[in-house]
Amino acid sequence: MIDKKWIGSELPTSELSIDRSRLRFFAKAIGETSPLYTDVTVARNAGYADLPAPPTFLFAAELDSGASDQLLQKLEVPIAKILHGEQSFCYYQSACAGDTITVRSRVDDIYDKKNGALEFIVKSSRATNQHDQLVAEMRTVIVVRN
Repeated sequence: MIDKKWIGSELPTSELSIDRSRLRFFAKAIGETSPLYTDVTVARNAGYADLPAPPTFLFAAELDSGASDQLLQKLEVPIAKILHGEQSFCYYQSACAGDTITVRSRVDDIYDKKNGALEFIVKSSRATNQHDQLVAEMRTVIVVRN
């Protein structure tokens, strides 16, 4: 069982500089075909400063930094036992190429179901830009199969 003492603990801060090539690659990887995510002129004509990040892109910040892996190690959860349970985003403004996004996360809850056969780690995150403006709040639920 995952020790509930980790509820309230914070992950290391993650920082992600967003560049156009990475956004184009991500858009292609998720099957996004709108030129809004690949053509700077289209993005600017739509009111963006540059190419906007697709909705789930900010999740990459913690993946790239290794903070999510560190969390699993700290909680002694083998990666082979995890499932992606849930993910949600609440956006306050767009993240675009040229921005640097900082993500700060914490463990909000740890609970189990089915007499411990499934454990759940609930993590909340706040993403801010280089101007310390809130870009998004994110929520992730990781499921651990025992």
